[in-house]
Amino acid sequence: MASYRDDDEMEGEEDDIPQNVRELADSGAPTSLRGIRACKRCGILKTLEQFANEGCENCPYLDMVDNPERCNMCTTAFFEGQAAIMDPRESWAAKWIRVDNFLPGVYAISVTGQFDREIEEDLENRGIRWRCRPVGSSSND
Repeated sequence: MASYRDDDEMEGEEDDIPQNVRELADSGAPTSLRGIRACKRCGILKTLEQFANEGCENCPYLDMVDNPERCNMCTTAFFEGQAAIMDPRESWAAKWIRVDNFLPGVYAISVTGQFDREIEEDLENRGIRWRCRPVGSSSND
């Protein structure tokens, strides 16, 4: 099918797209309502299959792509609530659930669970903070 634009006109078009629109286009949402899991660090919600195929876009250092065992260690099915965050930098809800520095997506309101000690030590050594904590405990943040 012929386009009404020339290819030359479209070349510089990507430069004209605002950063937040590019991030929104790259964001993911759970593809199913069954089997949704939350990343233990950032709280983004996806299916286990999505974590295994794409990993976590906010936490690539968790190395979940093509590693189902690592996906199980770094995600949890125990979370409460969900919020679809379109513009994290401007959203009061994103600030409230502390995801205002992450990419757009669907996030858990609260995440329950802990990383294995090995993963916690790796994150500490890299200077990376995480948000998972058992119910009733004080915050690591």
